[in-house]
Amino acid sequence: MGDARALLRNGDSALLSYDTEDIRIFVRSLTPPPRMLLFGAGDFAAALTSIGRTLGYQVTVCDARQVFTTADRFPDADEVVVARPDAYLAEEAAAGRVDARSVIVSFSHDPKFDIPLLETALGLDVEYVGALGSRRTHQRRTAALREAGVTSPALGRLSSPVGLDLGGRSAAETAVSIAAEIIATRHGGRGVRLSDRDGPVHTMRAAG
Repeated sequence: MGDARALLRNGDSALLSYDTEDIRIFVRSLTPPPRMLLFGAGDFAAALTSIGRTLGYQVTVCDARQVFTTADRFPDADEVVVARPDAYLAEEAAAGRVDARSVIVSFSHDPKFDIPLLETALGLDVEYVGALGSRRTHQRRTAALREAGVTSPALGRLSSPVGLDLGGRSAAETAVSIAAEIIATRHGGRGVRLSDRDGPVHTMRAAG
């Protein structure tokens, strides 16, 4: 029943059929929704907030800048928090409100916020950690994180530059790209066109 365990771990519900045994089982998960924590109160975060809500995440937007971090700017967020990003994430993790299904994305280009946040995030057991930025920004970010003591295996978990290569440029298109990478990470997808590969369209990720 590995597929049933995978559904429960992911917080999903589905009707499973086993043709060889003529058995059908409905698996219903009552776990709370996974969290999507977005750091940086800009247009990219606003676009991903809307998509994250549609995907079933409980979305939090956090930024230390009070003037930008308002509920009016993020109507689709479940929570809008004015706080230093790394401090807020550490507090949430210590309180048990961050788990293996949580996804974290940094939209900050300011190293004084970005580096401590990612150092904290990469030390947690979460599903996904991503950071917006160019390849040059990624190189500077990686060097700073190494200097802060982040190990190579931990850095290997960082999606930076964040998202899949969809060719888009706008905030909305970038948000779709990030959401697509999160979905692929969650379900073990490869992010390729279905028309370019063989086999079933839907596959069940093996239980860990």
